[in-house]
Amino acid sequence: MPKRGGNISLTSYDDIFETDESRAESKLERVQSIPLSALVPFKEHPFKVVDDEAMLRTTESIAQYGVLTPLIARPLEDGSYEIISGHRRAHAAELAGLTEVPVLVRRMDDDAATVLMVDSNLQRENILPSERAYAYKMKLEAMKHQAGRPAQENYSQVGNNSGKLSSEEMAEELGTSKNQIFRFIRLTNLIPEVLDMVDQKQISFNPAVELSYLKAEEQEMFIQAMDEVQAAPSLSQAQRLKKLSQEGGFTLDAAREIMNEVKKGDLERVTFRNEQLRKYFPRSYTTQQMQNTILKLLDQWQKKKGRDQER
Repeated sequence: MPKRGGNISLTSYDDIFETDESRAESKLERVQSIPLSALVPFKEHPFKVVDDEAMLRTTESIAQYGVLTPLIARPLEDGSYEIISGHRRAHAAELAGLTEVPVLVRRMDDDAATVLMVDSNLQRENILPSERAYAYKMKLEAMKHQAGRPAQENYSQVGNNSGKLSSEEMAEELGTSKNQIFRFIRLTNLIPEVLDMVDQKQISFNPAVELSYLKAEEQEMFIQAMDEVQAAPSLSQAQRLKKLSQEGGFTLDAAREIMNEVKKGDLERVTFRNEQLRKYFPRSYTTQQMQNTILKLLDQWQKKKGRDQER
């Protein structure tokens, strides 16, 4: 005979008078007008929001037409809303003087939110290597968690019984290879100064992957060596620097010696140190501006030389 009074469930005052229709409606996703002050960026959002020309165009469009595509955000316990998709639109709306924006409020756990955040941002045309690196890392970790997969990648499979590793599933979704995903993720081991050089195309992707195996203090010595010789590393040089690190023989002198070597493509190249050229240009000139000016002056010199020969 069952005991009386067991498993009594107390109902709140609001639940007593809440209808089935209102309970169902509260669970539906719907676009709401949310104050910008209540929106917070996604935790460790890997994609930069910068005030560039594209942002200026977005701001002008929003000022004229408003935010046409709602943001996606999830409610947090403190009453704020974490942006999942739409960080650039939120910033542009603020620059345009808006106080509220349309937001699709969606309840999601951390892993589902991370996957959606990454996928929505990877649709952008121009993505920096650092952004892609951290985005890939975040999505892969989230995919491992979603189906309760273990930490070791070799034993983690997707939850659809396909037998595929999470990295293989992710590679298919992104239209790339598993190895390429891991190569991008390697870049997250670079110190910020080196990673910035990769974003600015001062260091190519393939050498950067090899440099990611250097310890932090070795990467700092590499920067010093690179600055002294005023040259970026080739893939071969980066591989040798990596080998030095693995063998425990990495020193500033050794890095400098490798970086000082003349590359095959440099045998017929004329180079100048920045300090040799700086005295001829304003301090505000960038390297590209100096190069353009030099080429323009050489072009004028060549034309003048041609006219003199015709006389």
